[in-house]
Amino acid sequence: MKLDILAFGAHPDDVELSCAATIAKEVSKGKKVGIIDLTRGELGTRGTAETRDAEATDAANILGVILRKNMEFADGFFLNNKAHQLEIIKEIRKYRPEIVLCNAIDDRHIDHGKGSKLVSDACFLSGLVKIDTKHEDDEHWQEPWRPKYVYHYIQWKNLEPDFVVDVTGFMDTKLEAVLAYKTQFYDPKSKEPETPISSKNFTDSVKYRARDLGRLIGTEYAEGFTVERFPAVESLFDLK
Repeated sequence: MKLDILAFGAHPDDVELSCAATIAKEVSKGKKVGIIDLTRGELGTRGTAETRDAEATDAANILGVILRKNMEFADGFFLNNKAHQLEIIKEIRKYRPEIVLCNAIDDRHIDHGKGSKLVSDACFLSGLVKIDTKHEDDEHWQEPWRPKYVYHYIQWKNLEPDFVVDVTGFMDTKLEAVLAYKTQFYDPKSKEPETPISSKNFTDSVKYRARDLGRLIGTEYAEGFTVERFPAVESLFDLK
């Protein structure tokens, strides 16, 4: 199965919070999109790894992606090292995405920046012919593959985007996918401890951040991304 877009998140819900509307928009245009979570979020204060598994499945169904997988790396303790890079390389070579989306390059949670660099490094290494890999699902040696583009979504910190995507018309889908994580976000009836993401303010911020980015480009809603190299256009008229 070849994917157009493969989105990675250090934890289940990273992708939904940051770029779910963009994914929903691309799915609506017929693009094949998959999500790979690096960990099960087992160190999260609220809920359990098992509840996060179920919530991630529900969110994937809402977004209409054709793949969701969890690498089951250790939450909080995975490393950007050879062993972890090779596991990511196997997934990149298996699904051969044109575009990879990954965590913010710098953020409040240590796993976000770490996961961002891990995936980005693996995307480069995946294109090297002298790295040999076999995926667990296939006995054959894999062919090298390097995605054309690696984009980093924006998370807790208000990083300045290098480009934004107009997601007007897809915010309802995004919010539905985010709220599929019932244990993690605002619930006035919950007896679990409060966390930085369980407040109503945080849930509201998902929408008002997208609205503010949309305001800046003259649309209703937008999501922002940073890049590792200059984005290019064919003509000045391609800019909106």
